[in-house]
Amino acid sequence: MAAAAAAEAPGPWRAAAPRKRRRSAARRPRGRQAAALGREAETEADRAVVLRRLQEAAEDLLLSDFWSLALETINSCLTKHLEQLKAPDGTLLEALGNLHLNSSPDESAVTPGAIPGETLVPGTCHWKCVCYGIGNFATCVIARYQLTFLLLFLEKCQIPRRHCWVYDPLFSQLEIGVLNSLGLTVLSENEEGKRSVDGEPTIFYMPHCGTALYNNLLWSNWSLDALSQMLLIGNSFRGLEERLLGRILQKNYTYIAKILKGLEELELPETSQYTDVFNDTSIHWFPVQKLQQLPTDTWAFQEEPDYQDCEDLEIIRNKTRDH
Repeated sequence: MAAAAAAEAPGPWRAAAPRKRRRSAARRPRGRQAAALGREAETEADRAVVLRRLQEAAEDLLLSDFWSLALETINSCLTKHLEQLKAPDGTLLEALGNLHLNSSPDESAVTPGAIPGETLVPGTCHWKCVCYGIGNFATCVIARYQLTFLLLFLEKCQIPRRHCWVYDPLFSQLEIGVLNSLGLTVLSENEEGKRSVDGEPTIFYMPHCGTALYNNLLWSNWSLDALSQMLLIGNSFRGLEERLLGRILQKNYTYIAKILKGLEELELPETSQYTDVFNDTSIHWFPVQKLQQLPTDTWAFQEEPDYQDCEDLEIIRNKTRDH
């Protein structure tokens, strides 16, 4: 059955081919119909270009020192986090085995058109993944590599793409179409980062996002139980603490300020090849022991952030929400 399912699945880096339409010589498209077909063909061509560029980025990333070093960092962090979750044998721990750094044949000999696909083993992984703020990957090289990293990360952790929710208010219709064709779940609403883990281990992938987005995420999961199930890949919290004045951090980004002593952070490796892509990016997780050591009144404050007096707010607000 697994072989049959694999045969039915679309290629991981290609959009599904459009169905061929039978058309008699006496009924050739004219006027609006021809224009619509022309736009459809143009959209398919544009989508193919973006998918090809993502494939090229994947080939480049897989052969880089950065990817191997990043896997080592991720492996270290996930090992500790999974021990905290006390995953039973044969589930999350089995998925972790795929993070070992011995390159597979697919990774060591990447050729165009042969990008490693998803290795989905039913029942092996209970992770969810949420991605905010990737940006316009169709036109921006930095965003394209960040998306490529996400896709390869999902594959390594055996997280089905349909279990990864993505959103950026800047996404174009072309980019939404590409993400759908890749099997990712595109959110329709700007959540402003206010998403709860809902009792399920969740990885949040948020490279180079605005500080308020991280603060909102913490507020939405402001309990020992929720934070202990969360892993965050995004801007270094230590870097935020160093760059922002203490009073600004305490006033505008209260939840980041309160959690600094309750987390562990591992920086992604710095390499000259991807300096602008993954700079200032770390993996954060929240050990139960550290959370338990925070003052008891830490959890009493749960006021929703409003940022009314915050200058240089780096997120796009949801205009339909009451602020």
